[in-house]
Amino acid sequence: MSTKLITVEGHAALKKELDYLWREHRPDITQKVSWAASLGDRSENADYQYNKKLLREIDRRVRYLRKRLEDMRVVAYSPEQEGRVFFGAWVEIVNEDDESKRFRIVGYDEIYGRNDYISIDSPMARALLKKQVGDEATVQTPQGEMVWEITTISYQP
Repeated sequence: MSTKLITVEGHAALKKELDYLWREHRPDITQKVSWAASLGDRSENADYQYNKKLLREIDRRVRYLRKRLEDMRVVAYSPEQEGRVFFGAWVEIVNEDDESKRFRIVGYDEIYGRNDYISIDSPMARALLKKQVGDEATVQTPQGEMVWEITTISYQP
């Protein structure tokens, strides 16, 4: 499997989630499973069945995060990036209809739950890479070709 890119903040968030699941949430659920198992008949014990299922889901997520974190390459901010669009950049763009968008270009694992993040693998991000303020990027969309102009580029050092 190829190495995946992630920002420093994204890596820290995944490590925090892994730490929480492994050190706090899993031991709590394990304790509930043990308590429910001590009550006897497990086949009709809803507490036991539910918490056992939850424990499997936690274990699955822990395995996924450990494997994913091993395979990731953390991309830190570099002053050489200033003025151009690269991984981790906050970009503001505008089209001919004066519709504007602002988003950050990040790794695949960071986009969930965030409307202001886009994946480095998206067509928009690919079209914007290495461009400067004032440059135009043409993006193929289901509605046809759209032209966007870059108005600002910033980084969080």
